[in-house]
Amino acid sequence: MTKKMTISFYRNLGKLFYAIAAVDGEVNPIEFTKLKTAVKSHWLEVDAIEDTFGTDAAYQIEIVFDWLNEVENFEAQTCFEDFVSYKRAQGHLFTEPVRKLIMETATAIAYAFSGVNKSELSLLAKLDMELKKI
Repeated sequence: MTKKMTISFYRNLGKLFYAIAAVDGEVNPIEFTKLKTAVKSHWLEVDAIEDTFGTDAAYQIEIVFDWLNEVENFEAQTCFEDFVSYKRAQGHLFTEPVRKLIMETATAIAYAFSGVNKSELSLLAKLDMELKKI
């Protein structure tokens, strides 16, 4: 059975991927570019849900990431905790293929700018442990 994602699902992924990029205190443009590539290459294929403007809801990942970075400059830890709360409340959406794609995207973002650093590695490990919880 295919799960139907929600706009909130994609928005929370935007928070998560922002947290991965921002955990070291700075979001490098290459990290956002890596995210956009992942959205176009993988996330648009997850389902066919659209937002109120008729745009694929997966673009909410980019929109939220960019908004957090440009407008609000949120704390990475807060964004990560928001994602974890959402994941725990909506666990049925996090199938094995979705969890795998989340880890692949998060890892690609972390490695996008001069390799992974300690804070990114730590957050990736926390994410991996959280995604393994069912």
